[in-house]
Amino acid sequence: MPDKDLTKLFDERRIEAVLIDYCAYLDRMDLAALSALFTEDCTVIYGDNPALRSQGRAALVTSLARMWRWARTAHHLSNPRIRFTDEYRAETESHVLAWHEAPDGRTATLFGRYLDRLEKQGGDWRIAERRMDMNGADSGFTLPLPRAPRAAPPVGWQKPEGL
Repeated sequence: MPDKDLTKLFDERRIEAVLIDYCAYLDRMDLAALSALFTEDCTVIYGDNPALRSQGRAALVTSLARMWRWARTAHHLSNPRIRFTDEYRAETESHVLAWHEAPDGRTATLFGRYLDRLEKQGGDWRIAERRMDMNGADSGFTLPLPRAPRAAPPVGWQKPEGL
């Protein structure tokens, strides 16, 4: 295996670790460790509401402090796709299942998608841009997040009977 292919495999694993660490640090509310996964000038957009947008690490920590309203959370990441745009940049798409429990025991769950742009800085991969959209949520989750895109049904498609 040529060195370039091996480097790519190692970089893919390092990128996956960044994405997974984000979920672990958010569930622990270790916002200092979480923010270190991002570039200093990162852009993060979880939704259209200005409170769900941040520019830079410090603003990200301030924005994510809203998560203290939950007593517990569990973020589960799956289906990561990684595409390198060059040896120092990559784009990823991954899916998140995020469960939240309020102090009174109410729960809220969402199914979403992270769209990230990462940069390799000093040998470490960091998230330079993160956008999130939502595939669905239960009734406990009320924040208006952008809907994940979905193709329109073909012209003339009809729902089969009984479904």
